Amino acid sequence: MSPQSAVSSVPAIASGTHRHPEKLSDLLERLAREAGDRVSMREIANALDDRSFGAFLLVFALPNLIPLPPGATMVLGLPMVFVAWQMVIGLQKVWLPKALANYTVDRATFQRMVSRVSPWLRSAETWVRPRNWPLDGPILERLFGLFALILAVTCVLPIPFGNWLPALAVAVLGVAHTERDGNCLALGVITGLVSVLVAGLVVFATGALLFRLF
Repeated sequence: MSPQSAVSSVPAIASGTHRHPEKLSDLLERLAREAGDRVSMREIANALDDRSFGAFLLVFALPNLIPLPPGATMVLGLPMVFVAWQMVIGLQKVWLPKALANYTVDRATFQRMVSRVSPWLRSAETWVRPRNWPLDGPILERLFGLFALILAVTCVLPIPFGNWLPALAVAVLGVAHTERDGNCLALGVITGLVSVLVAGLVVFATGALLFRLF
């Protein structure tokens, strides 16, 4: 097989290479099959390519959906800010600090993780799929990142009962970006706008109450 044929036979991952990118479940299962003795976070990010933003937004949003002690979201929300900011400044894929990028798990552990996550992903992929994706240019991608950044910052702010909904919106947007699903994107945007409105109302009501008290 010629080098050109070998290259063309590799499944496309980036959205710009294929109209319908490889499903996330297929990508992770392929990575698990082809992995060496250990798998690093850098390898996973490289495999996800430009879809790494959505995947990491989803991963970092999930802990914020679990009931946590007051103030915990101020810490757990920071990784979402970190990822969203990289989209705003125009990076093509997630940049990870060296210590995190070099973090590895052994192949057997990674395969077990994929085997547990894959059925859930395949179930989600029955209704989340590449369709009606509007963010084809760098400007629109940056606007997506800016919206995700606003939601991530909202999660970090100490707003009573104001963190869960924006975290949910970030998670939905992460799924939408990873799978290039415009319908899921619309759902995430609506959820995000509602969450920002709710957070704004909470801040306004709290400020009005404090003003009356003092």
